[in-house]
Amino acid sequence: MSNWLGVVNRDHVLRGVSLGIAQIGHGRRPGLDRMRPGDWLVYYSPRPSMDSAAHLRAFTAVGTVTDDEVWQADEDGFSPWRRRVDYVAGTVEVPVADLAGTLDLTAGPRWGAPLRRGLVALSDGDLAVIRRAMGA
Repeated sequence: MSNWLGVVNRDHVLRGVSLGIAQIGHGRRPGLDRMRPGDWLVYYSPRPSMDSAAHLRAFTAVGTVTDDEVWQADEDGFSPWRRRVDYVAGTVEVPVADLAGTLDLTAGPRWGAPLRRGLVALSDGDLAVIRRAMGA
């Protein structure tokens, strides 16, 4: 099993949670292809919405990949790739600043730079800290 950190604004995360799906990289497929059933996915949301200039910088959802299928949706001319995810209910949003000094992810001075890829591997230790903080 692997652990993943997907970088997606909160509005899109909440929509994905309501649909039971993961969508990353503006609907591109390659990141989703890296995931396997049983892998953990944590969402980090740098902003509340795509059009917002405000910063959020929080972990916003956590769940497990449920199957092998990567599929393409059709939403009025937009055809994003998706995977099914079983999200942990009742979790709380956690600002990354609340976990300062406890995550390998944020240990370096430019820790946010790799997040621009949209999907990065997450250590077992970081997953445990984030899940505990979110109440998962």
